[in-house]
Amino acid sequence: MSWATRTGAAAKAGVEVVRVHEDSGRRPGEHRVLVDRLWPRGMQKGAVDFDEWAKDAAPSAELRRWYGHDPERFGEFTRRYKAELDHEPGASAVERLRGLARRHGRLVLLTATRDVDHSGAAVLADVLAAGRAR
Repeated sequence: MSWATRTGAAAKAGVEVVRVHEDSGRRPGEHRVLVDRLWPRGMQKGAVDFDEWAKDAAPSAELRRWYGHDPERFGEFTRRYKAELDHEPGASAVERLRGLARRHGRLVLLTATRDVDHSGAAVLADVLAAGRAR
């Protein structure tokens, strides 16, 4: 099940993950944030509809290379990525995104990852939703 159709804590909190290559476009009242450290391959800057690029909220280059989008490593990737988000600069980025979600009511996390369910964006959405639920 893709994130666009998945319901859960993140969806209830107004956080959605959308793959930039399958983006159906902006809806009223949403704030759109690219959350990948690298620019999406094959996409022109004008082709991605985003309000800001939060590179500091993305997994480190080292963690991204270690993970290699291997679903068998996703559990450990999630643990390591959440640990990164507990420290700077990730912690500040998370707080900023939480504030944006509160102000706008709907936060769209844009990613180029093919497997959105096993992505850093999905982990980040869950972290943001957990913070809003407190």
